[in-house]
Order: sequence, then C-alpha cells, then structure tokens
Amino acid sequence: MGRRESPLDPEAGPVQRFAHQLRTLRQESGGITYRAMAERVEYSAPTLSEAAAGERLPSLPVVLAYVAVCGGDPEEWEPRWQRALDESLQPPHDDGAVAPYSGLARFEPDDRDRFFGRDRLIAELVQLAGAHRFVGVVGTSGSGKSSLLRAGLIPALRCDRPPQDRPAAIRILTPGQYPATAHAHAFIPVAGEADTWVVVDQFEEVFTLCQDAAERDRFIGLLLSALDPGRRLRVVIAVRADFYGHCADHRALADALQGAHLLVRPMSTDELREAIVRPAAADGLTLERALTARVIAEVDGQPGALPMMSHALLETWRRRRGKTLTLKAYEAAGGVLGAIAGTAEHVYTDLSSGQAALARRLLLRLITPGEGAQDSRRPARRTEFAGSGPEGADTALVLDQLARARLVTLDDDTVDLAHEALITSWPRLRTWIDEDRELLRRHRRLTEAATTWQELDRDPGALYRGTRLASAAELTRMSLSTGEQEFLEASLAAQAAEHTAAGRRARRRRQTVAILSVLLVLTATTTVGAVRAQRAAERQRDVAVSRELAVRSDALVSQRPEAAMLLALKGFRQAPTVEARSSLLSAYGMYRANEFTGHTESVEAVAFGPDGRTLATAGADHSVKLWDTATEQLLRTLRGHTDAVTAVAFSPDGRTLATAGADHSVKLWNTATGRETATLTGHTGPVNAVTFSPDGRTLATGGSDGTTRLWNTSTRRTAATLTGHDRAVRAVMWSPDGRRAATAGADGTVRVWDVASRRTTAVLTGHTDAVGALAFSPDGRTLASGGDDSTTRLWSVAARRTVAVLRGHNSSVEAVAFGPDGRTLATAGMDGRIMLWNPRTHRRTATLPAYENAAVNAVTFSPDGRTMATAGADGTTRLWNTAIRESTAVLGMEGAVRVAFSPDGRTFATTSATGTVTLRDARRQRVTATLTGHENVAYAVAFSPDGRTLATTGADRTVRLWDTATHRQTAVLTGHTSTVLAAAFSPDGRTLATGSYDRTVRLWNVAERRTSAVFRGHEDGVFAVAFSPDGHTLATAGGDRTTRLWSVTGRRAGAVLAGHTDAVHALAFSPNGRTLATAGADRTVKLWNAATHEVSATLSGHSQAVSALAFTRDGQTMITGSHDRTLRLWNVRTRRVTAVISGGTDGGVSALAVSPDGHTLAGIGGGERRSWILETRQITQRICQASTTHHWPTLMTDYPGDALCT
Repeated sequence: MGRRESPLDPEAGPVQRFAHQLRTLRQESGGITYRAMAERVEYSAPTLSEAAAGERLPSLPVVLAYVAVCGGDPEEWEPRWQRALDESLQPPHDDGAVAPYSGLARFEPDDRDRFFGRDRLIAELVQLAGAHRFVGVVGTSGSGKSSLLRAGLIPALRCDRPPQDRPAAIRILTPGQYPATAHAHAFIPVAGEADTWVVVDQFEEVFTLCQDAAERDRFIGLLLSALDPGRRLRVVIAVRADFYGHCADHRALADALQGAHLLVRPMSTDELREAIVRPAAADGLTLERALTARVIAEVDGQPGALPMMSHALLETWRRRRGKTLTLKAYEAAGGVLGAIAGTAEHVYTDLSSGQAALARRLLLRLITPGEGAQDSRRPARRTEFAGSGPEGADTALVLDQLARARLVTLDDDTVDLAHEALITSWPRLRTWIDEDRELLRRHRRLTEAATTWQELDRDPGALYRGTRLASAAELTRMSLSTGEQEFLEASLAAQAAEHTAAGRRARRRRQTVAILSVLLVLTATTTVGAVRAQRAAERQRDVAVSRELAVRSDALVSQRPEAAMLLALKGFRQAPTVEARSSLLSAYGMYRANEFTGHTESVEAVAFGPDGRTLATAGADHSVKLWDTATEQLLRTLRGHTDAVTAVAFSPDGRTLATAGADHSVKLWNTATGRETATLTGHTGPVNAVTFSPDGRTLATGGSDGTTRLWNTSTRRTAATLTGHDRAVRAVMWSPDGRRAATAGADGTVRVWDVASRRTTAVLTGHTDAVGALAFSPDGRTLASGGDDSTTRLWSVAARRTVAVLRGHNSSVEAVAFGPDGRTLATAGMDGRIMLWNPRTHRRTATLPAYENAAVNAVTFSPDGRTMATAGADGTTRLWNTAIRESTAVLGMEGAVRVAFSPDGRTFATTSATGTVTLRDARRQRVTATLTGHENVAYAVAFSPDGRTLATTGADRTVRLWDTATHRQTAVLTGHTSTVLAAAFSPDGRTLATGSYDRTVRLWNVAERRTSAVFRGHEDGVFAVAFSPDGHTLATAGGDRTTRLWSVTGRRAGAVLAGHTDAVHALAFSPNGRTLATAGADRTVKLWNAATHEVSATLSGHSQAVSALAFTRDGQTMITGSHDRTLRLWNVRTRRVTAVISGGTDGGVSALAVSPDGHTLAGIGGGERRSWILETRQITQRICQASTTHHWPTLMTDYPGDALCT
C-alpha cells in the first residue's frame, strides 16, 4: 500500500492549488497508482508523485504526461500550468507597502528603526571605538558586520551622543581594486575639534581585489594614520573572519587590531526572536508563533544565516494574508535554506535562453574565486557590462531583473552582488563557479590587466605576451567586455607584429651573411638556421592571428553570424588552432540569420528589390526602411504614413516602391531618391496588401473595407474595384503570368479573379477562420494560403480544389512564400516559427529556430533563392542563407525520441512519440520507409552490426525486430513488464540487450528470438545499455545513479560504478574498449578505466543534465548533449572541450548519434531531429558556397592573404 500524500491547501498559493488540481484529476480517473502511471510514460513514479506534492511547480512535460495518463485534455492543462507559473513568479502583494525586512540587502543608516536584535553588540562596539582610534569588526560572511556598522554604529554616533561628542563627519567606503588611489581624500579630517570617522566595509577587498602590493600597503598606512591622536581621525574596519589571517601578515595592522577588535557572534535565541518579530510589529503585522519557532530553529547555530533569514522573511511578507505572516507562506517561499535559491531560480527561469546565458556571464563577473579562502563577491564597474544593440538592451534588462529581486545592487558606477549568501545558497551559481573556477581566475587577472592598460593610455608595454597571452586566449568563451577584448586583440596583434619583425630581422641577417661570400660554409649554415627561425616565427604569427580571429569571431557570432563564420574560417585557414576550430564549428553550428534592427515597433512586411540586394521593411512605427543586404547598412528611411505601414512591394524594374498603411493610404516612392511620388486614396479603411503585376502596369491593393483595388501605375488612378469578400481583404497576389489575381479575406475564403474581365472565377473554401496569406507557385499551378486556423492549404488552380493541408503551426499562419525554383514553400506564424515544406510531397523539410515570444509577420525569398527574409513582431528583420540552413535546420519529425545511423552511414532511423519508426536517406534527408507496429511511444532504436536488422523498443513493453531491406517486422519480443527504454546489439550481432523501467536488463538470442538471460540489480529504471567492443562486457545505467557491468558470457553481475549524484542517462565505450563514458543528470560526464573500474576524469561544463553521448569511430572525439541545449565536443586524450555547438531546441538535446565517418551528427531535442556537420572541409565548402564575395573586402582588410574560397 502506497504512502499517504501530505494534505494540500488550495488557498496556500498557485503551486499547492495546481497540485490539488492534479490530485483531483487522478482521483477522478480511478485513483491510478503512480507506479502504474510510470509504466505508461517516460517518467518515474517519484517524479510523477512530486508533480502533485505541492512543494514546487512541476515542468510542463511532466504535467502533460501526468494529464495524459489520467485522461485529461492537454490543451486545457497547458494554459492552466502557464497561469500557475506566472502567478508563482509574481509577488502576491504589490500594494506599494514598504517591506519590514531588507532581504539580502544590508541595513543602511536610515534603517535604524528596523534594525533589531543587536543592541548589546552595538553598545560594545560604541564603547570599543571610543577607547581605540582604530577598531576592527570581525565576523563570518552573513553574520551582519555591514549592517552592524551602518545601521548600528553610525546612527549611535550621530544621534546617541551629546552634540559636542558627535563626529565631525562619518565617511563610509569599500576598498575596491585601487583603495589608496581612490580613497586617499577620505582620510583628510574635517577642520575643527571633533574627530572624523572613516568606516571601511568589506576590508577583505584589499586582499581579493587589490593585486598591487604597494597600493595595498599605502592604503593600510592611511588606515593606521588614525593611531596618531593629532590627526583627529578614527577608523573602523569590517573584515571577514576567513581573511583575518591575512591581516596578521602585516605587522603594524596586526598590532593595531590586538585588543581593539570585536567579534560579531551569532545571535542568541532572544535576539533572533527580536530580529524576526519586531520589524513586523513596527508595521502593525503579526507572525504566527509556529512561524517564529520554525525560523529560529532553522537559523540558530547556522553561521552566516542572517541574510538568508531576512530574505525568507521578506518572501513570507510578500505572501502574507492581511496583517499576518503565516508558516504556510514561509514554507511556500522555501524557508531559510530555499528562499534565496527559489528567488534566484524564478528570476533565471523567467529569462529567455539568450538572457539566461547572459545572466550567467554577468553574475560570474561579480565573483572572485577564492584561493585558500571562500569565494567572494567582486563589485564590477558598469563599463564592464556596457553593450550596444540587442545585447546591450538585454544586459540592462537582466541587471534590472536581478536588482528588482534584490540579488544584485546597482549604482551609477558599479554592480555588486547583494550579499555573498547568494554564492553559497544558490546551487546553480555554485555549480557555475565550480565549473569555471580556473577560467574565472584567469578572467579576473585579464580584467585587471586590461584596466591597467587603459589607465596607462594603452601602453604597449602593459600588453600580454607569451604564456599569459596563450592562457588568456582560452577565455574567448567567457564573453569578454569591450575593454578586455580590445586588450586581448591588441596583445595578439602586438605579438604577431613582433613575430613579423623578428622575421624581417632574420632576413636582414641572411642578406648580410650572403655578402660575406668568402665565408660560404658559414653562410649556408646561417641561412638554414635563419630559414628555420623565420618559419618558426611565421608559424607563431599564424597561430597568434588565428587565435585573434577566433576571438573576433566569437564576439560577432550573435550579431553578425555570417561575418563570424568568415572570420572563423580565415582563422582556421591561417592555422588550425583549437580556438579557431572551435569558433568555426560553433559559428557554423550556431548560425541562424543575419539580423537587421532599426524599427522601434513590429516589422509588418518585407520585400526584396529585383536586384536581390535591396531590402525594404515596413513597420508599425509608421516608417519604411531600405537596406543594402550585402553591407548590412541602412540606406534610407521613408516617412510619410501616419499609422502603421502594413505592406510593401517593389515594381518589377525596381524604380518604384509601393507601401500600404493603416492610415487608409497607398504611397509610391522613388527608390533612387527616397522621395514620395504619389499618394493613392480610395480605400475607406486600413490597407492590408499591395502588389505589382508582373508587367508593372497595375498595382493591386486589398483593404479592410472588403475591396480589392487595381490601380494604373502610369495615371495613378483606380482602374477597377473588385468586390466579393464579406469582410476585410487581408492578402492579394498576382499569378506569374499576370492573368489572374488571388485575394484572401477575413471571411475565410480565397477568391481567384480573371484580371481582364474583373470577374471571380473561383471561390476556394476550406479554411475555418480568416485567411491572411497567399502565394502562387512559380509555375502558377499551385496557390498556397495561410489561415488563422493554423493551417496552410495548397490549391490546384486549374481544378480549384485543395490538394494538401499542411499542419504544424500552433497559431495563425501569417505569411507564405514559394522559393524561386518552386521546390520550397516557407510558412511563418504567430507562434514565431518558420517552416519549410516540399510542395510536391507536402512534407515539412525544416523548422528554423523560432523568434522568441514574437510572431513572424512576413516571409519572402530573394530572386536568386539564396536568401530568405522574415519580419518579426519583435522589431527585427532576419536574413536566412538558404544554402547552409540545413546544417542548423530542424527536420520535420515532431515527437522524435531517439536516432541511430546504419553501419554504412546511408540510413538513419528515428523513433517517435506516436509509435512510428522513420527511416531516411542520410544524404538526401528523404523518407525511405515508415515502420508501424508499436502501440504507443517508440523509444530505443539500434541497427545490427551488419545493418540487416533494426531493433526498436516501446512503451508497449515490446522489442520489435525489422528487416531493413523489406521494411517488414520479423519478430515481437515480449518479457519486460514496463516501458523498454534502451537497446544495443552485441558486436557479433547475435545478442540484443534491452533495458526497461521494470529495472531489469534482458539479453535476447537474435536468431532464436528468445530471452537468454535476465539481469537484476538496478533499483530504478534502466536508461542505457552498451556492449564493450570485444562483446564480453555489458554496461547498463539507470535512475538509481549507478552504472553496472555484467559478464555477457558468464551471465553474472560485475562491478558497480558509483559516482554520479543523480540518474545516469547515457553511456558508451570508446572504440578501443579502454574507456567507459557515462553521462548524468548531475551535469557531469565521467570517464572510467574499463579495466580498473576507477574514474579517470570527471568532465564538467554543461549547466543542466547531460542526456546523451557518443564517441567518433576513431575514438579521438567524444560528443555530449545536454538539456542546456548545447553539444560539446571533447578531445578524449586531453579531456578538453574543442567546440560548443548550440542545440537550438526548446527541450535541450536528449539523444544523439554520430555517422560512421564522423562527419555528421544527428540529435534529438524538443521532439525534433537536427543534424550538424562536424567535418571542417564540408563546413568550408558550404560557407564558401553560401557567402557573397562582396562581403569580404569590408571584413578582411586587416588580414590580407589568399582568397578563402579559391
């Protein structure tokens, strides 16, 4: 009998209310057990149980699985989950009331009325500071030192003393990187008899941030000058306890602190109660007794817990009921231990993927990794975060979000963590620091060096050289600031120049020696040596230039991806350094589109000029912009409309641009001068569409008044008005021969018109909602229409009937366009996605990466078909290079689960959530067969070594074998009692191993179609299985955090490899069998010595669970995929990352497979399959094929040399 679930209170907040709704659904479905539920979906019973526990909001995939098993409607539950998420991320109270608790923020002098529990300590400090001119306050991080000084000591000095004894001035400072230079003026006393007090908070910065020993000594000297009674100066410093030993290294400082320091001790129970209750009482609030007791119990005896307590109480106050702070609200906030992490996680997960990556970089800039001490915060200058364009806006947004949550503090010059408790209390941040610790140390040194270089007016002598430069070059993934990047580029350029100069000197030496012909033998010897030196210098120069280009490529990859690819390629051609190869693979793998920004509101329409180089964009900001797509420069902005510009079209000769607007007008413009030449009026409502006839003599417009108007472009007068639609005309399109026109309306119909007679020849019905997009195929035989019913319909123009309905968008289809060759149809939707289709087979061929939280309003192809432009509601226009988009495209297989290549590499197979198995031609990406048989989700897929048999597993508890030649099912293997998750053939193909949620591993005799062995030992589902190359050992991995080895011949258990701290999702043997790699939900990959069963390396870097891994056939490279949406390529020998490729999927990378030749990688993420090219020669060929040569002069003037693509 299962354990009873804890009671829930639906009134306690969105999380418990949503959990209560899930439990109600389960009860209404008959009270199915969680174990029974787990057998039907790809989630364990504990995961499903936790979804309804009410402790935290479950992820959407878990919710949908839970709902599906219980017979609920996913379309109803997804918005319900979204509402719960939105509500949980918002503070329940936003009534303008001032919080009685400060959260992570320290108390300031004005907060004295809310600073309780430290009266005795304040009195001791005032007495000590009155007796000594130099005093130290010592305490652990989070013990309240800063608040004691600011809200305790300073108000006491200002208010509690007789006027004649009050300080002349009180100055508060933190040391920073250059404490003596920055703060020397603070130690000049104010004139008069009273003392000037200097309060130095976070004194440990003189050890963590100030790296100049002379600067540090000068500052300490300033502090100790207070010991002279004649100076009328008193100093109080606050220092973290773990840096107190550093103070002892300075004799005079240690002597001054002897007998003159106060230890900030933990609060007593009474003091804690006072700090908890009295701030609320001062505002007329009460706390439940149980709440006060719980907080005291969690904080008492915990060093550094005061900021966490304050933050937890702040979050409890935000969830208060009336005038009462309750225990349930405290628990909902996560308590002392979980409140900070909860707040930080909520802020982080609410960011887009790009903003989340930016947040990681920003937060790591605010940390100095400890060396023999705890990690500490590092105030950073605002200039380090300066940026332009979209990233600059995102930086400001992310900093604002972090500041609003009181995780960071902002002022005019600096950004700082609100408290070091964030470092210890937020597991995600802790993991980031541990993963990048060594790189962070190098980064901090680089930041300091770059600052020094700037302060020395960019003195070349301050640049990096040699090993320091080589070490810093590895920081290109850390997103350097502009100043750091300039410093690094200058260092690389200086080193390259020095190597070139050395080469020149070598040549001069050779010429001099050549003159001395009498020393022929000596001349020859010297010449050989000089040539070698020159070649070595040239190699070093090439390496330096290669690394510099990699740095520049990394800096451009998000804003100018095509330029980034070219720079990376140039760097790789200059010298195939690790940095250049990584940049090349990353830039090519992350390529999405070149982005044009300039409109301040949504971009409504886009059109190419006949030259294929000029692009026009129309915006809701009332403007039209003309762009040069080759140079990516804005040519001019056309203004004249008084409302949103909704449509734009070039005349066939390119001399005229027509625009339509919500201001009821159509305007004509001279594209050469940018001047308005005419305004056409007649529509009585907004004009939604405009298009020129193929001969340019007629302009067609469609309006919200339900009419289509034909205009004579010579006379600028209406030639005809077409009526028939009951509501607004939303799209108009000419047939290629100009004899027909098609219109689409809000009435849900498409009308085809004979232009000569002005009559309707067909009314096409089928859409169930408004139709807003139209496109004729180049041959004029097919008409495509996109509707608000989320479908795209293909119509036979001759037969006047629907020939196909294309489904895939989950919201209205806003735009459709055929490529010039008619082989591709593009559709764009309100859901932010762009889909490419084969109009002949009606299959989706690709889904391009989605706009984030923005509709795509328009799509069009350039005349040569090499470029596609899209317009977004986020104000951006993107240009997609169609020649290389397949490398990052998502193939049209929604619900994909696993993928495998055939041994010859010609075929790959994918399983799906619908139970089908799809075989495709790996080169042409064409479906060759669809296998059906599984009754539910099909999971694992594996080819036999000879490629003749395919094995698949499913949620229907079966294992199925297929003949790859005939595509027929040859066997159904039964025996597992739950979902079968994994499968692998032995090297000789005679045995098949499978793993299941039933915690067993089965070996099957393939020839006899029967079970030959059952292995038991895992305590949770078995997620992965793999044979060693010699076939003697089977490795299995499971949810119980272990990897187990089994003797295949002896049919017995072997070693149990324990080391992961969460479920092990994937494993693989290296081709030589010496290494076993395992990947886990703990975000690590472990390499095990297959002979000794010991861990030889733990690889970290992924920020979320690692769910897939594979070795290349030569064993030199290992590839890992993660839920963090990235792929990482590792050099197996050095254990270093050689490239990071964006997975670009909504759900991260859940499965992957490498082609036998190692050139192609296939991956599954978010239910879709993607492919990447890993072979640099292929990437080079495709970049050269896709890039336009007129881009290069502007990109490559600094790097002369042979053309890249000759």
